Amino acid sequence: MNDTYQGTVDRDEVARFERIAKTWWDAAGPMGVLHKFNPVRLQVIRDEASAHFNRMMDHGRPLDGLTILDIGCGGGLLCEPLTRLGAKVTGIDPAPTNVEVAKLHASQSGLDIDYRQTTVEALVAAGERFDIVLSMEVVEHVADVQAFVAACTAAVKPGGQLFMATLNRTLKAFALAIVGAEFVLGWLPKGTHQWDKFVTPRELETEIGKGGMDITYRSGVIFNPLRNVWKLSRDMDVNYMLAARKP
Repeated sequence: MNDTYQGTVDRDEVARFERIAKTWWDAAGPMGVLHKFNPVRLQVIRDEASAHFNRMMDHGRPLDGLTILDIGCGGGLLCEPLTRLGAKVTGIDPAPTNVEVAKLHASQSGLDIDYRQTTVEALVAAGERFDIVLSMEVVEHVADVQAFVAACTAAVKPGGQLFMATLNRTLKAFALAIVGAEFVLGWLPKGTHQWDKFVTPRELETEIGKGGMDITYRSGVIFNPLRNVWKLSRDMDVNYMLAARKP
């Protein structure tokens, strides 16, 4: 990765994920919670994008031909199913092992995905723009939220969409996402999250608005322990997702 464009990357955060990068596709490993979270994320992206771009929901490839940028793609957990839905996907990550793992898994799955070790700032500087930009569970790990969101919005084509998911900075989020998920349940490696880096919906919406985008969707995501699944909710106190459009 060109140091000129390391931008908002937090090197300590990259190193933390680099240490567990080879476990991305192990549903019972450190990334297991993301495997359970993935169906909800995909549902929102598919449904909102299909409506926004006037695609038929019952079509097997409703995202056919749309260009998608997945920022902080990790091992490709979102890139692969989005590719199967027809999108032309570019996945970027500053951690080299993440990119290697993603490339290998895509090759084994017979999927053509453009994986790169780079940053959204570098792509924006190079003039690349996308129909849909994703930043899912990334903004709470960057060094400069304002600069990062500005780059995310700049990467969206006119008429395109931005999807962001993150954690709210509430005491409830501290109790559930850090104490509960990391120390009690062991869903995530200890140190995965820092509460003071969580971003409130109002803060995130404000920064997205500065990028000339309008919020079109907001929802909380909660865990149902009885069914062992994540589901959408009006409760945005912990996990939440936003979608925005660029005129």
